[in-house]
Amino acid sequence: MTDSYTISPLQKKILALHDLSCFGRSSLVPITAVLSAMGHQCVPLPTAVFSTHTAIDGWVCADLTRSLHPMLVHFQELGLTFEAVYSGFLGSALQIDCVAEAAQCKAAGGLFLVDPVMGDNGEVYATYTPEMTARMGELCARADLITPNVTEAAILLGKRPDAAVRDAEEAADWCAALHERYHAQIVLTGLELSPEEITVACCADGNTAYIRHARLGGFYPGTGDIFASVLLGSLLGGSSLTDSAAKAGAFVCACIGYTAAQHTDPMHGVQFEPLLGRLCPPQESKTAHQ
Repeated sequence: MTDSYTISPLQKKILALHDLSCFGRSSLVPITAVLSAMGHQCVPLPTAVFSTHTAIDGWVCADLTRSLHPMLVHFQELGLTFEAVYSGFLGSALQIDCVAEAAQCKAAGGLFLVDPVMGDNGEVYATYTPEMTARMGELCARADLITPNVTEAAILLGKRPDAAVRDAEEAADWCAALHERYHAQIVLTGLELSPEEITVACCADGNTAYIRHARLGGFYPGTGDIFASVLLGSLLGGSSLTDSAAKAGAFVCACIGYTAAQHTDPMHGVQFEPLLGRLCPPQESKTAHQ
């Protein structure tokens, strides 16, 4: 009997601390799917469970803050370490403390990615108090990589949340300031430097590179989660920061384009599921004889 199997590099484990929005294709739903498709093991640790993401009215939430520490203790008792620890939306200062605790589970040489979800479009989210924004800054100072949008970058730099980045030179200045303050690699998303394009700026070693994609209409919740997940999955696969950001941006654009063609409600998120095959790593086939 002959079976075909594949040889792949040692699978990476990622501890993902985010909320779980049951409906709407945001947070842990696309995060787990994307990272799994890219060949990694995603270990989700929900900070809260929402019936839908919060852009849909009437959502119901179960806060899981009190469960986070005991779960992390169990992981530590099992001797688990993770090649990446990845945090996103956090609902309280205590949850920020739990993420800092989770970062201690990072394997030697691992990556701690903080997506500092605090606001967008020039406004701070209503759930974020001044204490929480300050604590998020402390968390970013522990990170290896942070992925703020323009609003979040402004907050992290002590600027007004509605501060704008007017050109590529100013984007580079913001990236350099974030790198100097937080000593992390920077991926600054959502830059609107021209009417036709959306730009991402990457700063890994003091130099800033830019990735540009065509501006697509509509607002789809969850695209930031997809972007950061593809970015992380690609980095763990050995790609550079700039190449990983380019891959993430291209995949998000493909998801938006596909979803727009289906004419579905944007509040239901992007239909990433049919496109996940694009993220699967190439497999080297071997043959086993039994």
